[in-house]
Amino acid sequence: MWVRRHRWTVDLPLYAVFVSLAPNWNGDAPWTTRAIPMLFLLPLLVRRRHPRIAAVLIIAGATVAYTNEIWAFDRGRAELSMAVVLFTLVKLGDRWFGALVAAGIVVLDFLWGFTWGTYSDNPTLTIVGILPLHIAAWALGEFFHAKEQLAEEEEKRADAQTRAVAAEERARIARELHDVLAHSMSVIVLNAEGAKLARHRDPDVVDRTLDTIGRTGRDALAELRRLLDVLHAGQAARSPQPTVAELRELVDQSGRAVTLDVTGDPGGLPASAALQAYRIVQEALTNMIKHAPADATGRVEVAFGPGETRIEVTNTGGEGAPSPALPSSGRGLEGMRQRVEMYHGELATGPLPGGGYRVRASLVVGP
Repeated sequence: MWVRRHRWTVDLPLYAVFVSLAPNWNGDAPWTTRAIPMLFLLPLLVRRRHPRIAAVLIIAGATVAYTNEIWAFDRGRAELSMAVVLFTLVKLGDRWFGALVAAGIVVLDFLWGFTWGTYSDNPTLTIVGILPLHIAAWALGEFFHAKEQLAEEEEKRADAQTRAVAAEERARIARELHDVLAHSMSVIVLNAEGAKLARHRDPDVVDRTLDTIGRTGRDALAELRRLLDVLHAGQAARSPQPTVAELRELVDQSGRAVTLDVTGDPGGLPASAALQAYRIVQEALTNMIKHAPADATGRVEVAFGPGETRIEVTNTGGEGAPSPALPSSGRGLEGMRQRVEMYHGELATGPLPGGGYRVRASLVVGP
């Protein structure tokens, strides 16, 4: 990590190579004059921050060197520096400017070959022989550019996955909050409305209704505390959760004439599937409390079969006036659908021909 934050340290061996290259200077000029090409390499110090400026300055320095007899034969330093800036441009994805620099390098190599290569036995080799260095620089630049792009894509993918997990967790929490609060608050509000109407006619009914409200409120608080424990402690705190064994209490809590019919053996049902079954029944009963008339009756059927659990909640249309309108989030059916999809089941909802409503769901819990 320290090296990534101090990239210049990676360049130290490169600069050491430039300094240690044996000079090949011509003429009797003073040492200070012959060492001037070393100054042409200084732009390499800023090649990461200002790659285009460094490339232009390096090409300009090489041009000055190749047109002066004193410096022209110190070619190794010049060619290596041009290869470095070409690599830098391609690695950063600046291929257009890199192509211009590559063209300038080829022109300079031909200039050197036709000007100074004639002193050798094979002038053509002095031109062609240096080109693989720059081809390799371009190829290395492409390789590292592709590698960095792949790393960025993997980082983006990991970030997107993290956001997706967070969104799924928020959706799960929203479902749990909706199921806990919508059902309990619906029971509390409707019982409070009933108690207000019966307070002058039958005080005993009011007392029983207030008991139901208190019990429902306490249950809701217990559910909320359990959910908060999950948020604070994570996966380990997700048990215990409501199970199928508590369906009878859930039905009694609704305050409606609802019968419960459970068949099969729930012993092999996973705890998570039991929770989904409970929540589906809870949401269906909540919809009945919200929308069905006060005299409507209901039926809850849960069948535990080999590898599959079937749930059906129905209610009649009733003869009385509709229940008082209660606020609806619109997330109830969507929440049930998400719970069913978790277990590759099916969900069917809709009105019954003779009035009333039916919710039918299945959870596939087998292999």
